[in-house]
Amino acid sequence: MKKRIGSYPHVRVEGGGRGVASQAGAVLLVETLRKAGLGTAISAALTPWRKPRAVHDPGKILLDVALAVALGGDCLADVGVLRAEPSVFGPVASDPTVSRLIDTLASGGHRALAAIRAARAEARDRVWQLAGEVAPDAGGQVIVDFDGVLVLAHSEKQDAAATWKKTFGHHPLMAFADHGSGGSGEPVAALLWPGNAGSNTAADHITASQRALAQLPKKYRRGRQALIRTDSGGGTHEFVARLAQRGRWLSYSVGMTVTDAIHQAVLKVPASAWTPAVEPDGEIRAGAWVAELDGDVLKSWPKGMRLIVRKERPHPGAQLRLTDADGLRLTCFATNTADRAIAALELRHRQRARAEDRIRNARATGLRNLPLHDAAQNRIWLEIVQIALDLLAWMPMLALTGQARRWEPRRLRLRLFSAAGQLVTTGRRRVLRLAGHWPWTDVITGALQRLAALPNPG
Repeated sequence: MKKRIGSYPHVRVEGGGRGVASQAGAVLLVETLRKAGLGTAISAALTPWRKPRAVHDPGKILLDVALAVALGGDCLADVGVLRAEPSVFGPVASDPTVSRLIDTLASGGHRALAAIRAARAEARDRVWQLAGEVAPDAGGQVIVDFDGVLVLAHSEKQDAAATWKKTFGHHPLMAFADHGSGGSGEPVAALLWPGNAGSNTAADHITASQRALAQLPKKYRRGRQALIRTDSGGGTHEFVARLAQRGRWLSYSVGMTVTDAIHQAVLKVPASAWTPAVEPDGEIRAGAWVAELDGDVLKSWPKGMRLIVRKERPHPGAQLRLTDADGLRLTCFATNTADRAIAALELRHRQRARAEDRIRNARATGLRNLPLHDAAQNRIWLEIVQIALDLLAWMPMLALTGQARRWEPRRLRLRLFSAAGQLVTTGRRRVLRLAGHWPWTDVITGALQRLAALPNPG
């Protein structure tokens, strides 16, 4: 007899099943938006765009699309996943109704976008209060990271253009509130750029920073309780000067391009002035040192700005630049934080790399492409993507514990949201029973219990 290896069971498949709900684990997102008060806030904000005899509420339609994106959808038609499960998601509008709402909001321009953003800010304030010690401000300061993302287009869409990577599409600038090493991050601004837009346009950074700060609770817009952190794209005189104008209320840590003047200043730094770089655990980082520059190199920059440079041994195979020195890679950044050691400031700035993780998650959550043609429509889509990312950040923050709080969207979908359930009616109540053999059923039920324990919005 031959031993059977790697065989799968033969299963007979039939349609017509009843009492079964797909994507049952998505009740976590539904309960999150309910506890956050997001549904009520968006419905109220979009009241001006509701027709007198409309059956579907515009806020519910927009949230349905955002839920579909959070579950992995990448176009308006993917809202059909929710329409198939009315017992979990309630009545869902038809595809034509969804498309008409997007067109209506797009024609509303800045007014419609401002209404959506105001509702998100209201819900964010409540979520951070509910989160307590695990909120993004737990360390006493909210850090907002800026980064650009290339979104490819495969057809002639408005504002699509050739990019600096010789591709074709758009180049949005996004900002994320960093949750630190124990969590993910949530979007607080998204600015739609044409594909050929430069990454160091000061006016765009200023606009994005204003939108980002408007998303934070008011108490973080003063007393330097918010830190703006960017790569070298934000290292322009105009943007740094604008941040410096708000120096009493705002901190910044901005990457800078190593110019010839900076390179010459680095060559004059004595060996005794270099300090070893450190790791998050306090250990010394081998092969990396930091120093602070002063003198003429700061003349054209705002008063109080500190310029900190880092030199390190390049990775094997890395190519050096003309501005590198003595076989060591040079990078630098500027900050207005005056009361911390330069090694700690350099570590704080280096942790901006977490923004790359946020971009990767955004690509996996509706930002793989901009599915609509007009730029105004795609601005609404960007708001939908941000709502989806908000929910994917708020749910772990409010309901998950341990390593599960760090799960990224793909893992949340695979382990939690994709769980199937059985709908049972008992005692005039509808109960959704998750499979007992599913490895993460306890994670889902535990999270739902934590959400249920939170107070309902007033």
